[in-house]
Amino acid sequence: MRAAVLYGTLGSLLLTGLTGVPSAPAHGLATAEARGVALAAKRAAARGVDFDDCPAVEGLPAPIECGTVTVPLDYAHPDGKQINLTVSRSRALGGGAPRQGAVVFNPGGPGGNGMFYPLLARLPQWRAIADAYDLVGYAPRGVGRSAPLTCLGSARSGGSLQAPEHPSEEYKKRQIAKARAYAGACARRNGSALQHFTSLNNARDLDVLRAALGQKKLTYVGASYGTYFGALYAAMFPTHVRRMVFDSVVNPDPRKIWYGNNLDQSLAFERRFGDWRRWAARHDSVYRLGSTAEEVLDSYEDAADGLADHPAGGVVGPAQLQAVFLKAGYSDNYWARAADALASYLDGDERPLLTLAGGAAGHSADNENAVYTTVECNDAPWPHSWERWNRDNTRVAARAPFETWSNAFLNLPCAFWQVPRQRPLDIRMPRGSGLPPTLLLAAERDAATPYKGALELHRRLAGSALVTERGAGTHGIGGGPNTCVNRHLEHYLLTGEVPTHDVTCAGRAEPHPA
Repeated sequence: MRAAVLYGTLGSLLLTGLTGVPSAPAHGLATAEARGVALAAKRAAARGVDFDDCPAVEGLPAPIECGTVTVPLDYAHPDGKQINLTVSRSRALGGGAPRQGAVVFNPGGPGGNGMFYPLLARLPQWRAIADAYDLVGYAPRGVGRSAPLTCLGSARSGGSLQAPEHPSEEYKKRQIAKARAYAGACARRNGSALQHFTSLNNARDLDVLRAALGQKKLTYVGASYGTYFGALYAAMFPTHVRRMVFDSVVNPDPRKIWYGNNLDQSLAFERRFGDWRRWAARHDSVYRLGSTAEEVLDSYEDAADGLADHPAGGVVGPAQLQAVFLKAGYSDNYWARAADALASYLDGDERPLLTLAGGAAGHSADNENAVYTTVECNDAPWPHSWERWNRDNTRVAARAPFETWSNAFLNLPCAFWQVPRQRPLDIRMPRGSGLPPTLLLAAERDAATPYKGALELHRRLAGSALVTERGAGTHGIGGGPNTCVNRHLEHYLLTGEVPTHDVTCAGRAEPHPA
């Protein structure tokens, strides 16, 4: 999930031929797919995972091991085409702790690669968990070396330099054309296989991975998007769950998947951008960006205007500046660096901005974009009418101009998608469903997954407990600097016990200015 004005005749002309593909039913509990998962899991349990040294391309040092797990491309036809998912593992360190099997991690996305996860065994926050568990990461289908998706001719991988907050009619027309071309490129490049890259299949793959690891029940930590298909897993395989952590929770309401969630996300990033501006204003003596949030915004807009006319280094324009501050929206670890880069640019030094923008641009690789777009477009019906997109995003941009239109254009290929969409599973797990207690972690001011998503999933999972980091906005809070959050995470994974009531942890300290 990442998340301007055409009316009447012009909008209709631009989207002539924008026809919808019928929605397919959600197959989460369908008999054919259920049989396919059971068969694939049985085969995986017999084969296991043949772990060995990791290939150099993964950048994972010994003693971390790597292997593959084979899953069907289409669970309705488990004897058909097979794909391999790459898996990484750090064995339990021991340290006197009883061994508790494997804990599987997903960092989000769609498109995120979890192969790095075993490296967390080196961090003190994870040591007690790493003593008891094998830490297992993997690349979901389509990601990295796991049957990688690509949508050649990406409108995004080319790197537009502009990101107008209130785009012109002509600019919108160009973005519509790019979105149409991107959707077509995805269909041509991947053919009929494209329809099988979905959140429901990610959940099914997770059960096959569980079996391959020799685990009768799954222990899982999912962050961001990983909470959504983790919740699907809980609904589809409740008796296969041992322990589940949902960190920074996607709103699972079927009415929000994914169009509505992206609109909510744009509003939340505006709020988070305001948090950063107020922080920068409090440190005006360091950065000289302004002593009020409004003055800091003026400084940001001055930089965006300057970059629109003369991109820094010829490669960093307003879009790359926005990407830097989106990273600051995800984590306050970036606040000081973003402020310094902005201040230095306004003082005539482009180097800090070029450094940070280079890192932000690295997240625009075609593979990650292809998986993100494919999964979100496949998962649910999207509006086919440009008038609907234009009306909704114009309304949101009036309140939240920072990233609304960039988010809309990122997702616009879903209006042209050529693959049957699924209807999202309505996740509701009452008491007696067989699902054990689960743990939810959420920051009140998270922008990428707004807090109301955690409240929604909490209502839908009976027996769940919610740990809230008050007043904080960093995305992904487990294993971070908040010892209160970490205490509950560690206790749950080591004992299976959730708090008897929901918990609020004091927020972390504000970043120090650099």
